[in-house]
Amino acid sequence: MRVKLILSYNGTHFLGSQIQRETKNTILGNIEQALQQLGIKERIIASGRTDKGVHATAQVCHLDLPSFWRDLNKLKHTINKMIPSSIMVTNITSVSSTFHARYSAKKRVYRYIIKEGIPNPFQSDYVTFLQSVDKESIKSKIKLFEGVHDFSEFMRKGSDTNSSVREIYKAFAYEYKGYFILNFQANGFLRSQIRLMVGALLSLDEEIINKKLNAKHSHPLRPAPANGLYLARVNY
Repeated sequence: MRVKLILSYNGTHFLGSQIQRETKNTILGNIEQALQQLGIKERIIASGRTDKGVHATAQVCHLDLPSFWRDLNKLKHTINKMIPSSIMVTNITSVSSTFHARYSAKKRVYRYIIKEGIPNPFQSDYVTFLQSVDKESIKSKIKLFEGVHDFSEFMRKGSDTNSSVREIYKAFAYEYKGYFILNFQANGFLRSQIRLMVGALLSLDEEIINKKLNAKHSHPLRPAPANGLYLARVNY
């Protein structure tokens, strides 16, 4: 039976979401370790990777269960007892055998959270603190990313991908209870793309961003910190 799992996690102390040969200290590495102890040998597949320090409120995965696991509610509770408390399986449901967490996804939604002022030690793992933010400028510039673009200037070098072209359906910024939130919705994202786009919004003017989107400007670009980024939703 193929199942869909929804995960929430605080990525602060993990080396990203993907399983790595060198370490078990990843989101899926911890879950896979628990699954193997429960007699589940199949690999868990996520909708996409999140980098070291990045969080998720609704990461989606799929998994093929052996025939002896039928009680999905019991499986959810058992897994949650075995994995670190900073990771939680919030839901497990049966799906079609053709469902694929990555390839069946139609839209991915990310949020980046910024707060102006002095860093707060109780929030610094979850919010990017900045002394000042030109919010109106960012609200205007973020719209430049909407549409189909070659994001080769907004991807980590050495990324394993056949194409750097992506379509961003919506990109907007808004203020909410003292936080400044950037929202990006697309068919898919390149590795570190969102952090590099946020870095551009914070440091580059509109003209240079446009040139980078047209691959006419190779301006050095520093990605925004990982701690403010959240995978918020995946639509199928």
